[in-house]
Amino acid sequence: MTPRSTQSVTDLLQAWASGDHSALDELLPLVYEELRGQARRYMRAQPAGHTLQTTALVHEAYLRLVGQSSVEWKGRAHFLGVAAKAMRSILVDHARARNAAKRGGSARAITLDAGGVAGPHASVDVLALDEALGRLAELDSRKSQLVELRFFGGLGIEEAAAVLGISPATVKREWTTARAWLRRELSAA
Repeated sequence: MTPRSTQSVTDLLQAWASGDHSALDELLPLVYEELRGQARRYMRAQPAGHTLQTTALVHEAYLRLVGQSSVEWKGRAHFLGVAAKAMRSILVDHARARNAAKRGGSARAITLDAGGVAGPHASVDVLALDEALGRLAELDSRKSQLVELRFFGGLGIEEAAAVLGISPATVKREWTTARAWLRRELSAA
């Protein structure tokens, strides 16, 4: 995305937050492909035969984002971070509903990649990952946010640093620490 496009997204987000609903119509075409990219990353990690499709995940996340009120959008990276959190929540809700329908059946495994927590070929239960991120948030909410931004949102070091308001060097250190902590937690589970 070019700097001009990034500025346009930021302007549109701020206009939308100020109550300009037409800004939302202009915003969607600018962020739709990035949202689809996030959803594709999520869906690639899902087992074969997953009943939720990429487009449905994007649309559901978009509906949740549109339903957000009084969010002070800080820019494109912040928007994508919130979208990543929404997609994670949708997938966790979907996994819980599936498990409830099976009356306690085992949760589906996902494969973590993108510099992932468990290594390139390890499988992790989406509910176990959600619970581990919850525990990490209790210990260090910023590291939990960082995992959501980097792994689930697909944001780079610089973008995650901008969203969190910290230096890229701090992001690198905390990313390494958070991944190691989650690896340990998930292997114990």
